[in-house]
Amino acid sequence: MPDATNQTASGGDRFRRFAHWVALVVGSSRAFLIALSMIAIWALTGPIFGFSDTWQLVINTGTTVVTFLMVFLIQSTQNRDAHAIHLKLDELIRATRHAHNDLIGLEHLSDDELNRLYAKFANAHAKRFAHRPALPIIPAPVSLPPRSPASLPASSSKAPQ
Repeated sequence: MPDATNQTASGGDRFRRFAHWVALVVGSSRAFLIALSMIAIWALTGPIFGFSDTWQLVINTGTTVVTFLMVFLIQSTQNRDAHAIHLKLDELIRATRHAHNDLIGLEHLSDDELNRLYAKFANAHAKRFAHRPALPIIPAPVSLPPRSPASLPASSSKAPQ
């Protein structure tokens, strides 16, 4: 009996390759010109069909279906690209001698935790570089109550104070 994990991975890999191929094709200038030509042909046929509801429905339905499907394909390629970038950045942080290893995996923190960490680094920057313009302050979310500094993620000894 075939392994279900391999079938899922195989199907996922086929979808990944297909999504990547579609992203490359539809992101080309040729695809843009084809789409532009289709819209021009549709517009030019308007007088032939008397600008009827059916004539309008053709373009509305076609563009809606294409847009709906493209959202999923583009999101798939964006998710993969973002994941690869995070892994590369995590490796750079890990391999850099003076980097803060506790910054690896920041994408998993909540917005509130990210805002507090940003404020912590902005304060450290302001102290270290008082002669330079300050970093912009990101307002904390109003929906969440403020947490004490003790609840911030554990940091290495090199973290800003």
